[in-house]
Amino acid sequence: MAIRPKLNGVLETVLYFTDEEKTHRFYSEVMGFRLVGREPGRSLFYRAGKHVFLMFLAEETLKSNTLPPHGATGSVHTCFLVPADAYESWKTYLAAHDVPVIKQIEWPLGLSFYFLDPDGNLLEIANNDIWPS
Repeated sequence: MAIRPKLNGVLETVLYFTDEEKTHRFYSEVMGFRLVGREPGRSLFYRAGKHVFLMFLAEETLKSNTLPPHGATGSVHTCFLVPADAYESWKTYLAAHDVPVIKQIEWPLGLSFYFLDPDGNLLEIANNDIWPS
């Protein structure tokens, strides 16, 4: 039986957009992600802390170019981890930018709340690693 090689974690997370400028403003100005690259009409590349957060125009990334085709339609989901002492501040901050909290959940290991980006992707902010080790 083959021995499983080591895996260090998730490097990239991808969500999809339909309006590049709205998406860019939301993730740069509201979420505070640093834009590290852009392919106009196709993709936006951000740094979110130590991680890479990608936004793609699915109708373009579904075409076979240099990468295998990939894409999604409809609401996609990702969760961001914040320091516990910043959790409530994020809710207040998003409200000040007219981004309503949809729901808050109390998990056995922490709290999280949900909200939408301009394309209806379901975003979540958690105050702790809410998954068992």
